Amino acid sequence: MNHLPFYVPTVFVLTTLLTVYLFYRASNKNVTLVIIIAVWMIFQSLIAATGFFAVVNTIPPRLMILLILPLIGILALFFTRRGKCFIDSFDIKKLTFLHSVRIAIEVVLFWLFINKTMPQLMTFEGRNFDLLSGVTALLVYYFGFVKTKLGAKQILAWNFICLAILLFTVSNAILSAPTPFQKFAFDQLTIAVLYFPFVWLPGIVVPVVILSHLIAIRALMREVRHKNVSSSSFMINQVA
Repeated sequence: MNHLPFYVPTVFVLTTLLTVYLFYRASNKNVTLVIIIAVWMIFQSLIAATGFFAVVNTIPPRLMILLILPLIGILALFFTRRGKCFIDSFDIKKLTFLHSVRIAIEVVLFWLFINKTMPQLMTFEGRNFDLLSGVTALLVYYFGFVKTKLGAKQILAWNFICLAILLFTVSNAILSAPTPFQKFAFDQLTIAVLYFPFVWLPGIVVPVVILSHLIAIRALMREVRHKNVSSSSFMINQVA
């Protein structure tokens, strides 16, 4: 990966750090959260430096560790009392703005494609529509929270759509990586994520973005239900 222009890893590192910072801000500046993420980032970096993830003929693929461990942590948050209390403390407005980092990520992915370390299908020229999520995040942030022109249902729908786009992109990344499960992109593989600092894409950025959507969806669904119950109670009282 030393052949990449210096600005490619530089922009990616800065974008990853910005993602973590915005997530920290959205968590009401939870220091414990930042410490956990920082330790996980350092661990990934040290392991990647040994070439561990570059060994791609194992089952299960070693790269999957970067996604599976954070996903286990996410499940723990949603299925424990303390976890639920924690995620309910997040600022949805700030989480929405966080998704704008996906614009920079898409630019980096395109640069990686140009430098033959990422297939075209993983860019906005291929099957990756995540750029739309980044651009519309700014619009939803402005019209939903600054101008309050969008309601909870509209913002909830946007979160569902953007989460689906992300999961579709992740599935393409998994199936285009050089593992025993590869299905396409044999001419130009997804190899950048096997090395530092790009291991942070599946290990940090993707889990943070997924969790941001899930937290927002939980909060918005509760808000929609509350409004529906309030509306039903009002109608019943009117009839009575």
